[in-house]
Amino acid sequence: MDIFTLLKAIILGMVEGLTEFAPVSSTGHMIIVDDMWLQSEQILTKYVANTFKIVIQLGSILAVVVVFKDRFVDLLGLNKFNKKTIQRTKRLKLSHVIVGLIPAGVLGVFFEDYIDEYLFSLTTVLIGLVLGAILMLVADRFSRKNPVILTIDQITFKQAFLVGCIQCLSLWPGFSRSGSTISGGVLLGMSHRTAADFTFIMAVPIMLGASSISLLKNWQYFTLEALPFFIVGFISAFIFALISIRFFLKLINRIKLVPFAIYRIVLAFTIYLIYY
Repeated sequence: MDIFTLLKAIILGMVEGLTEFAPVSSTGHMIIVDDMWLQSEQILTKYVANTFKIVIQLGSILAVVVVFKDRFVDLLGLNKFNKKTIQRTKRLKLSHVIVGLIPAGVLGVFFEDYIDEYLFSLTTVLIGLVLGAILMLVADRFSRKNPVILTIDQITFKQAFLVGCIQCLSLWPGFSRSGSTISGGVLLGMSHRTAADFTFIMAVPIMLGASSISLLKNWQYFTLEALPFFIVGFISAFIFALISIRFFLKLINRIKLVPFAIYRIVLAFTIYLIYY
């Protein structure tokens, strides 16, 4: 495997890391780079290319775990000797996360085949990009000037479930999981940062579960020839996701969702001009 192939792995991992958790739709971006590079590599059959996408997604998931490591330790009940944690009578629990995952999880199971067969096309992704942008603009337009939920520890089970219901929109490719859930949280009275924190935490179990299942199904494609490509892509996705998440969380309360919505519309228009 030559240096140029590994360079492509770095760039593809960068695209995944920078877009997976920002509300801009990693699906839309990966479609572009997929057509440009992945399928053009001789060593990358369709199945190996799909396995590579799973691997770099795991790199992005690891970045979230690192950023929210203390929170995940708390959720899993692994810091029982932390007096400060014990003294907090109200805090986000694992059950809140599970409640938030139920709606999209149930719909995903029942409609997985339909989504894979009918919704994974360039046209549907473009529609998702635009509709997701509209939802984000609406969320910012009707968001509270003084949010009532300033930390994820204030989220109730009802609010977690309602955010989960809005997350179902992300089953439409291009809509963006983070875009839909952050918008839903903001419309429910959360600050943008709180909605983003809850979004990222919810993303880990659902993405980890889906990626792990896909990885087991495609384990035979981890050949010695393709392994360096996978490793480099994983590391690249992890590093750039780590940078992206930290940067995004510092800015989201200040810039809100409008800049991302505008970017999505521009992206959809650009893709349309390129492919149509």
